[in-house]
Amino acid sequence: MTLTERINNDIKEAMKSGQKDRLMALRDIKSKLLLEATKEGGDGTVNDARAMGILNKLFKQRQESIAIYKEQGRPELVEEEQKQADVIKSYLPEQLEGEELKNVIRGLIAEAGATSLSDLGKVMGLASKALAGKADGKVISEQVKQLLSGQ
Repeated sequence: MTLTERINNDIKEAMKSGQKDRLMALRDIKSKLLLEATKEGGDGTVNDARAMGILNKLFKQRQESIAIYKEQGRPELVEEEQKQADVIKSYLPEQLEGEELKNVIRGLIAEAGATSLSDLGKVMGLASKALAGKADGKVISEQVKQLLSGQ
């Protein structure tokens, strides 16, 4: 079952069970996937890798909105965004963090034969492919720089 099919099935289930917040978030996801599938040059479908990219983007947008609403003292909007972010997160793979992420990056550094910051591009190329959807690109970049600079 593709991610798009899973979301369509979950929309039906949310409608049947009356989960309004979940339904609203799922419909938003579906609309973004439909936009991607029907954009010019598309073939009418969205593969799972592209769908994951869209979900990651939506999740980051929700996180940014939550931070802004917290700054502005808008708890009702924070709550709404958090509900949607939680639904989106349920479709994303488990995120690597901390020591687990560092260990994966150390392996990629060894694989690339990197020894200094000048090898950053090589390592980031490998890391982008290996960790796609599993960790935030910004966090990966910071970790790679830290490990290559010997800190």
